[in-house]
Parts: sequence; C-alpha cells; structure tokens
Amino acid sequence: MANAREIKSRISSVQDTMKITNAMYMISSSKMKKAKKILSDTEPYFYNMQSAIARILRHIPDTQHPFFSVRHLIPAEERKIATIVVTGDKGMAGAYNHNVLKEAKRLCDESQEYKIFAIGETGRQYFTSLGYNVEESFRFSANNPSVHRARVITEDIVERYKEEEMDEVYIVYTRMERGMKEEVEVEQLLPLKTNQFIKEELVDNVKKGKSNGTLEDFEGSDDYFVIYPSPKVVLNDLAYNYVTGFIYGALVEGFATEENARMVAMQAATDNAEAMLKELSIEYNRLRQAAITQEITEVIGGAKALKKKKMKKAKAGK
Repeated sequence: MANAREIKSRISSVQDTMKITNAMYMISSSKMKKAKKILSDTEPYFYNMQSAIARILRHIPDTQHPFFSVRHLIPAEERKIATIVVTGDKGMAGAYNHNVLKEAKRLCDESQEYKIFAIGETGRQYFTSLGYNVEESFRFSANNPSVHRARVITEDIVERYKEEEMDEVYIVYTRMERGMKEEVEVEQLLPLKTNQFIKEELVDNVKKGKSNGTLEDFEGSDDYFVIYPSPKVVLNDLAYNYVTGFIYGALVEGFATEENARMVAMQAATDNAEAMLKELSIEYNRLRQAAITQEITEVIGGAKALKKKKMKKAKAGK
C-alpha cells in the first residue's frame, strides 16, 4: 500500500496532466471553430463554380475534356489508382486517424496497381511501415489547411493525371456530421462525372424553387449565356478550380474533424483525471486520518504510561 507522500506526489502529477488536457481542449476548440468559419466563407464560391460547370455540360454535352475522360479502353485490372489520404500530423485524437487509415487500406488492397499520396505525417508513417507504395515526393501537412496548399496539391495531382501516371484519383478524408459524428468519405476526384454535376445542380435548383424536381423541367430551362473564348478553355479553368475546391474542402473538413476528435479525447482524459483525483484524495485522507489516529493513540498511551509511573512513585514515597 502506498504511503501518504507517494499518493500526494501522484495527486500533483494528475493535476499537472489535467492542466495540459484542458489547455489542449481549448486550443482544439479554437482551431475547429476557425476552420469551420473559413470553410463556410469559401463554400459559396465553389458551389457557384460547380453550378457553372453543370450549365456548360448541360448545354454542350458533347464537350471533350481530359478531366471528364473515363479512359474506358483501359481494362479494370490495368487501371492505375491514386489514393489521396488525409490524416493528422499527430495522435491524441481518438479513433480519427484509425478510421481513415482503415478505409484507405481497404481501397488500396482492392486495387491491382495503386499509389498512395499521404497528407499528414500519421498516414505517411503508417503506410510506409507496412510496405505500401507511398509517393515519397508528396509531402504536405494536414495542419492549418489553406487554399494555396490545395492549389499546389491540385497542380501535382492533375499533372500526373494528364501524363497518365494514374487513371483514377480517389480522396479519403473524414467529414463531421451533425451531432459531432465522424464519417469517413471516399470520393472519386478524377475523372469528374458529368451526371453528378447536373444532378447536384438540379437538387440546388429544387431547393431554390427554380425546379419541381423533374429532369424535364430542369432541361427545359431557357437560361442563356455566352462562353468565351471557348467551352473547352472555360471548362478547363472551372474544372481545375473545382478540383482545388474539393481538395481544400476535404482538408478543412479533415482538420476540423481531427480537432473535434481531439477535443472529445481531451475531455475524456480530463474527466478520467478528475475521477482519479477523487479516488486519490479519498485514499490520501484515509491515510492521514489513520496517521492522526495513530498519533493520538500514541499520545494517549504515553500519557497513561506517565500517569502510572507517577502513581508508582507516589506509592513508593508513602
């Protein structure tokens, strides 16, 4: 059984740990709120860009563009798959990194030919240690995402896609649902899907009251616009920026989810530390009470012994 000094030292250690977990909770809370605000401020721009792409594809469905080329002549077993994995740079975030790594690993295991582009040090170290095909020159941090970083990543990925180093590009990241629930998302980034753009524009028009939800109503709209200098040039810029926006959104969503997961983990650690402190305090008080009782017993015993000694002397004097 530990003595009072050891328990007091443990109490002091737990209190120091609580200060750290509380500080990390506050930092993660601030980072998450900042990330969500930045994302909400930039979302309208990318949503309108997506709508513009849909309008071009709807009016000129025969437009050919590398971003929309499915390369159907390449057999499924020979298609080169690229997987962008968004993880954190550090741990202490509950199951955040584990969930996204598990899904990315499954995607790679199902592919005959693949390459991993890891964003975040955790994912890079994990797949490297397991011997997976990780692109070493692709090194980006998941902390404090920015549009500039998303553009640099897009330039790298798009250039490789155009040079046919890869036939399909997927991105695996974590999105935070309502109620602070984490959800791992696997999205095909390239090639882009024409039907998906038109479908999402239809849904958006229904929400705005511009359509009753039928394709006939959507296709019969009489909006008019001029594409300059050409549909291909405009679509190239819009599609490139759309990919950038998607990557940026995934980075911010992943970062916000990571910080939220870290908040939950730090709160749980703080609660556990408080429970531990309560138990240690009870144990420490019991030991103190036992020590005090022992001291009182010894004092009383000594007083009785002294009293008996005096009584013996008094009897001997008579």
